[in-house]
Amino acid sequence: MTLPRSAHTSRPWLIHELAPDFRLEDVWALPARGGPDDFPRLVRAFAALDPARGSSRLSRLLFAIRLRAGELLGWDGEDGGLGQRVPSLRDRLPEVLRHDPAHLPDVSPFSPVYLLDDELAVELANRTVHGVLHVGWVPDGEGGWRGQMAVLVKRNGLLGHAYMAAIAPFRHLVVYPPLLRDVGRAWDEEGEERRPAVA
Repeated sequence: MTLPRSAHTSRPWLIHELAPDFRLEDVWALPARGGPDDFPRLVRAFAALDPARGSSRLSRLLFAIRLRAGELLGWDGEDGGLGQRVPSLRDRLPEVLRHDPAHLPDVSPFSPVYLLDDELAVELANRTVHGVLHVGWVPDGEGGWRGQMAVLVKRNGLLGHAYMAAIAPFRHLVVYPPLLRDVGRAWDEEGEERRPAVA
């Protein structure tokens, strides 16, 4: 389910300080509800996802087409990515948060930026965009907590603007709905794995 932009912008997230030059594209409610200390479970659920092996055949096909187009058009070469075309947002972190990224979750194909008690930010960059996926854990207004996801993008010139315009309907109709279902499935599996066995 999509959420109003204010669901993201009204929260005191660190990402606002790090990426004021990025455009907020989407905010989504995640099918993950729990208590105040359940954010690590959501992070593990995200880390378990693989967009190339998602539950939707159509989404997997689009992902494969995008990868092939990136190869043919040279969008995804190392010289167009993080540390080459654009610096990582990790360079903008306060010194106290610049710990070894090896301690951060692997959320491939993204690179980790930071992990706090209630938010995770990961990024990727290519010739078209520099994108950030932000996952947060917020009160649900009913005494519980829930996950939400925001997508922030910094477009690379005309190519980036054309690319984002072209993929917008696919993101909303084909990519995000099955992704959210996969998050919900991974969330449930995480809960099952950590539930004490009944003697």
